[in-house]
Amino acid sequence: MNYTGPKVKISRKLDLELTPKSQKVKARKPYPPGQHGNLKRRAKQSDYGKQLFEKQRLRLQYNISEKQMQKYYKEAARLVGNTADLLVQLLESRLDAIVYRSGFARSIYAARQFVSHGHILVNSKRVNIPSYLLKPNDVISIKEKSRNIEAFKDSIRAAAPPPYIELEKANFSAKLLYIPPKEEIPIICEVPLVVEFYSR
Repeated sequence: MNYTGPKVKISRKLDLELTPKSQKVKARKPYPPGQHGNLKRRAKQSDYGKQLFEKQRLRLQYNISEKQMQKYYKEAARLVGNTADLLVQLLESRLDAIVYRSGFARSIYAARQFVSHGHILVNSKRVNIPSYLLKPNDVISIKEKSRNIEAFKDSIRAAAPPPYIELEKANFSAKLLYIPPKEEIPIICEVPLVVEFYSR
């Protein structure tokens, strides 16, 4: 199951900014939550601890379950190429991830909800499966009837998509130009440690 707990707390724990609210709180409290969160000295992490931390970081940035994460790792390991790069490329090709990157949603959680509620079209056809994998030149757009929703208007106004997405604000549409290399994907994670975690 995808994460449904407190977003700000998990953001501070994993040193991420998963929602607009967590960005504001993290600016005021740039340390982990809890009684000892603000201590200068932190306990040294084991190798396993570091791998687990990075795995949780990657999983939460895409809001996927542990079962899904294992599935993506197995698929990346099966393909020819660098497993770390392929893993991130598979995750980034998800429909909810591209909706978020395009600027149609202010968080990955909102993106997942918009897809599930049928607001998003892929190549002019409604797709309500967040894990749907997009291919280069696929076009996503917001359904005509949904374009007046304030959440979409606010998000798209401030949208600044990465280079592999071509956004047309006037048409409420975005095109995936190519599957990006890992270096272009705006995630915070040491992906090789995630690969080490699953390959034990």
